[in-house]
Amino acid sequence: MVFTKADRILIQELREQKGYGARRLVQEFPNKNWSISAVTRLLQNIKETGSASRRVGSGRPRSVLTDTNMEVVEELVLSQEGKPGTHKSVRHISRQTGIRRGSVHNIIRKALNLKSLKRQRAQALSEASRASRLIRCKQMLRKFSKHMIPFIWFTDEKLFTVAAPINTQNDRLHVPTLTKSEKCPLHTFCALDQCSLSH
Repeated sequence: MVFTKADRILIQELREQKGYGARRLVQEFPNKNWSISAVTRLLQNIKETGSASRRVGSGRPRSVLTDTNMEVVEELVLSQEGKPGTHKSVRHISRQTGIRRGSVHNIIRKALNLKSLKRQRAQALSEASRASRLIRCKQMLRKFSKHMIPFIWFTDEKLFTVAAPINTQNDRLHVPTLTKSEKCPLHTFCALDQCSLSH
């Protein structure tokens, strides 16, 4: 039976201050559904250690979430340094290591604190492209008269690629989980430069 931290403190206080035994504690709190044997073991632990906390090393030992397995999964799920796209999927990691897929998921999410995100294509704006845009905007302005400028408008840009189409559902990236106050660089959208329409 698992006791909450508040239950452990309550049992310890009643034991030390009023001398309650296991049977009396079960009778006083019938809504807790405590078993006499579990309370007896907890009281014995309090007597031997002087604390209601769990003993160090107690409970079922970990068989999968070990340091070795976590290091192996971390090395496979993240791309190698200087080699983007070399990471493995959860299915491939499970096949390669012999660890169940559910356990691999637990290691990634809970132990390594990583989150799976879909890779999105976005427009890359370098300093060179910003400078060329400014030059082309000025060239375009010289082609139109001043009264035509307010009627010029632009639509969203289209991404043209020569690569074969891919399934974005499978093209994923694992990144550290961030709090709401932190800002992930992968979620930063580059706003298109608005060139001034004044001469």
